[in-house]
Amino acid sequence: MNNKKTGILLIALLFSISLFTGCSSGKAGTDDENSLQRVLDAGKLTVVGSGGYPPFNYFDENGVVVGFDVDVGTEIAKRLGVELDYVTSDWDGLVEGLRNKRYDGILGSMAITEERLKVVSFTTPYYYSGAQLVVSKDSGITDTSQMSGKTIAVATGTNFVGDAEGLGATASLYQDDNATMMELINGRVDGVITDRLVALGAMSKISGGENLTLCGEILRLEEMAIAINKDDTSLLDKINEILNDMHNDGTLTKISEKWHNGSDITVK
Repeated sequence: MNNKKTGILLIALLFSISLFTGCSSGKAGTDDENSLQRVLDAGKLTVVGSGGYPPFNYFDENGVVVGFDVDVGTEIAKRLGVELDYVTSDWDGLVEGLRNKRYDGILGSMAITEERLKVVSFTTPYYYSGAQLVVSKDSGITDTSQMSGKTIAVATGTNFVGDAEGLGATASLYQDDNATMMELINGRVDGVITDRLVALGAMSKISGGENLTLCGEILRLEEMAIAINKDDTSLLDKINEILNDMHNDGTLTKISEKWHNGSDITVK
């Protein structure tokens, strides 16, 4: 009988220890799993963009992803003491991929919005821009008020869908802004809404871009930041520290001037 009681007590004790250990492990797991150390141990910072958003992130003639976003990420990785791993994926799946921890961050010109803040965290902004309507020069459209009932091409999963609908237009969805601009140049849509800087870059580089023009002022100002998983607080804090240093020492300004014809888009 004593042996039986001893056995029961031992089982109860082991069960209690396992519960305590499980709770402790769960608590440690929710404490961002030391995300900064995870990146340092991996020796690389993995960030993602669409790869179809020149001059911010796009494929050059050699099939390498380059652009303003890529250079910003390279400098952040350098200051972390790791390599940058810049990958690409469809824009409308980036947030879900981040939440599933396939990436350390989204560094792809993503604007801070209340809706996105519900599911991811954002760093401090690294640049500022705005939504811009682009039309053909020969369209006769000179004001955004003329877009009611017309068709506007936008990249799927972007805030530009709401901008098009706000003008009373139908939003036609495309994979990226290379496609939206070509649709406008070929006359298959009445306009494009995209980032103003992207529009200016496309108009100067894409064949037929010289036949396009900006219509009106920017529709709204956007603050662009790096999206980080809500669990990854230590990584968020460190990247914010680095971005602050890059703002203060002029590094972000230099990267901006390189990609935007001498303009500094890192300040409002």
